[in-house]
Amino acid sequence: MNTENSEKEVIDNENETLNQSTENIEEQAVPEVEAAEELTVEQKLEEELAKEKDKFLRLFAEFENYKKRTTKERIDLFKTANQEVLQAMLPVLDDFDRAMTQISKTEDEVLLKGVELIHEKLKSTLVAKGLEQVELKAGDDFNADFAEAITQIPAPTDDLKGKIVDVIEKGYKLGDKIIRFPKVVIGQ
Repeated sequence: MNTENSEKEVIDNENETLNQSTENIEEQAVPEVEAAEELTVEQKLEEELAKEKDKFLRLFAEFENYKKRTTKERIDLFKTANQEVLQAMLPVLDDFDRAMTQISKTEDEVLLKGVELIHEKLKSTLVAKGLEQVELKAGDDFNADFAEAITQIPAPTDDLKGKIVDVIEKGYKLGDKIIRFPKVVIGQ
């Protein structure tokens, strides 16, 4: 029995040594697994940070584009804010031009001077608000982008073929935008 006890002790000692070795290996493996988990957590956090940075940069760029677009729209709106009012005043200006033509045929200098003053005041007010006359005259080349042809007539001379023969109604622009195209007669 003594040998049996000795063998049991040896076996128990070996098992104990094995258990301790196994525990040591497990203890060593656990920190490595934890370190691997920490790296993946760090990597995950870095990826999330990179995503958030990208999201922030995109949002910032979108906001900058929005600011530029709204600023441009606001400037364009200010430039053409008076467009409807100015377009409504154009027939009045045309009537004044016709009245000036008829009054200049009379001999009443006082009437002519009074209407001339009112006419000039109206024109200067409209010009101050950004209204400009589109400059066209007989003999200019016809360009459909800047004038509206209402009719064609046989050209009085060969040099007026395809050119403006007469301006029926003046055209006006507000800034760079034409708000009323001049109406012209062209020669064919």
